Amino acid sequence: MAAPEGAERHEFVDAPHTTFLKLAFPVLLSLIAEPLTGLADTAFVARLGARPLAALGVAVTLLSSLFWVFNFLGIGTQTAVAQALGRRDSWAARRAGSTAAAAALLLGVVVAGLAWPWLAELTRFMGADDAMADDAVSYLRIRFVGAPAVLLLLSAFGALRGLQDMRTPLRIAVTLNALNVVLDYLLIFGGGPVPALGLIGAAWATVASQWFGALWALAAARAGLGGVAPVRLRGLQNLLVVGRDLVARTALLLFFLLLATRAATQLGATEGAAQQAVRQVWMLAAFLLDALAASAQSLVGYFAGAGDRTQARRVAGVATGWAVLAGCTLTLAAAWSENAVARLLLPGGVHAAFAAVWWVAAAAQPLNAVAFVTDGIHWGTGDYRYLRNAMLLATGLGGTLLAIAPQALAFLRLTLPGIPIEPFVWIWIVTDVWIAIRALAGLLRLWPGIGRAPLAGGG
Repeated sequence: MAAPEGAERHEFVDAPHTTFLKLAFPVLLSLIAEPLTGLADTAFVARLGARPLAALGVAVTLLSSLFWVFNFLGIGTQTAVAQALGRRDSWAARRAGSTAAAAALLLGVVVAGLAWPWLAELTRFMGADDAMADDAVSYLRIRFVGAPAVLLLLSAFGALRGLQDMRTPLRIAVTLNALNVVLDYLLIFGGGPVPALGLIGAAWATVASQWFGALWALAAARAGLGGVAPVRLRGLQNLLVVGRDLVARTALLLFFLLLATRAATQLGATEGAAQQAVRQVWMLAAFLLDALAASAQSLVGYFAGAGDRTQARRVAGVATGWAVLAGCTLTLAAAWSENAVARLLLPGGVHAAFAAVWWVAAAAQPLNAVAFVTDGIHWGTGDYRYLRNAMLLATGLGGTLLAIAPQALAFLRLTLPGIPIEPFVWIWIVTDVWIAIRALAGLLRLWPGIGRAPLAGGG
């Protein structure tokens, strides 16, 4: 297939690695701003004790689960805008951005209203005891005030990245997260006329910064798209249809993470606090890798919209190579950071539980990188159903392995008596298996191209 004239002019054709990294670097900085703020939250709340820290872990996991179900607002919008850019269809790009923003506002209000009455039940489902649940519910009630802002940020960032404008989301993310850290310290510990609010102070800090960022991002997306397009009911319905497989995939992903956090919390406050610390670092690594995925998605979407499959496959190869390198670098970084992370994020008495799983989580980073980047490649082609099915397989097996933990550990103690595996370590071994399945599925869809792969074959 001959490349369309518009696709030939894209700078990736002549400088693939430079172009890819030039897009990825601003995304990298913008994405790590959020988990760095999460690390600051964790470090501040750790000074309040193990119980508030474990409660924060429960609350943040629930919020991530509820909000990330709607990440199709960002992913779907980014692909739609990128493909429209490849076709030189500015009206379609504007319509995609406007529809996503309207859906984000509506869904944010609905999610907050539906979740509010069930907060106590949700925290107890996560294995929290009564005292821990009370803290988590107080935190969650405040955080849901920011629910529409979270979804508006997703949609606006998706539109901007679809336009391959990676710098504006960076500026917004850095500013709003810096504001969050400042407000965190002030509201958690107090200062001057501001009283010390403890855990709920962290919630108010996050809500204020999220609304600030959402309003800024909406204005930037409108300017980048050249205005807004009328939003019609049919457009909203089409977005929900497009997002159906993404919602199912994300729900499956987050369900596994919920199961893993629940299993750790049920082991006790010590394991729950260690899980929160390891999870925050794991999320930081995930956001780093997502920068590569976002860049791959925009470039693949652009060339897919332009009808140039050869260059889209070239993006896939470049992105996967950088993913492997990034994953190995993250594993090596873990070799010298364990003690520093423990000192920063853990209260006293938790280091032993943390150390037991640190290397298990770190060892899977190369596979984790491949899983993330191949997700981005397949998002760019709109291959959402395949990703849903791959996640169904991974979560089905992973959830089963968590459920049969007592039997599996008893079997391992019999067959490997010299290598005792504790329940907390088992949770992260299963997590590594879950990651490996996703990585393998992503690679096989590209090489050799199993099923009806959009990028299979030559150009």
